[in-house]
Amino acid sequence: MKIAVLVSVGRHPVSGTARYSRNDAAALNIALSVAQAHDATLDVLHAGDPSSPALREYLALGARSVEVLDTAAAPAQAQARADEATLLAARLQGYDLVLTGTRAEGAFDSGMLPYRVAHALGMPLVGAAVDLGVRDACAQVRQFMPKGLRRRVEVRLPALIAVHPLASATPTYAYARLREGSIERSVPPAAADAHAGNSDDLAWTICSATKPVRLAAAEKRSGHARMLSATTTESRGGSVVIEGSSVEKAQVILAYLREHQLVDY
Repeated sequence: MKIAVLVSVGRHPVSGTARYSRNDAAALNIALSVAQAHDATLDVLHAGDPSSPALREYLALGARSVEVLDTAAAPAQAQARADEATLLAARLQGYDLVLTGTRAEGAFDSGMLPYRVAHALGMPLVGAAVDLGVRDACAQVRQFMPKGLRRRVEVRLPALIAVHPLASATPTYAYARLREGSIERSVPPAAADAHAGNSDDLAWTICSATKPVRLAAAEKRSGHARMLSATTTESRGGSVVIEGSSVEKAQVILAYLREHQLVDY
């Protein structure tokens, strides 16, 4: 059995420093357990910059090596970003089990990479996995559900599993493994085709995320009334708009925002 783990470069929530992704580290920890139990081949893949120092931290977490698909391999393509999902799908042909995190740690990342890779490979995808077992060519996944619920899902291999951030995994960091492992750079043969005709990538820029401002109406009640509302259950008013077109419903929301001076147009 061949297993692959897709890893990304994470970001510290306070300093913004590049580091390993905790979600991908949980996926790597689960993959290591499955590979050891079934004597399987395990490859760790990343699509991006092979010089990123954060990738070496996956070596300390148990990966013997990290293969990096250099998305800016050709000098003429240095300003055009290759399609990572296309490159990874081309590299993952023939694997029985692919694990990855639910999404990257760039604040506004879409989380679509597992779905795009699974679609390109023609594999079924199971998301929000908290633990994983393999038996009789089937992956038995326990999924995270809201309000503390869990459910068991069984999918036939090959399959792609997206691991939930609250997965039952405790990665262990060892500096000796970091020194022993290696980062292997590879040039994807389809790099020229991956972004051909995809000039929209040039319009995208990456910057630090800003915290969105929550719109809240100003509190006009007295302090005594606010104290009473903290100890009693009361209706705060408002209206539920069910009937009407989408334009009419949008006009109701816009009227509310204008009434409370939350917008200036």
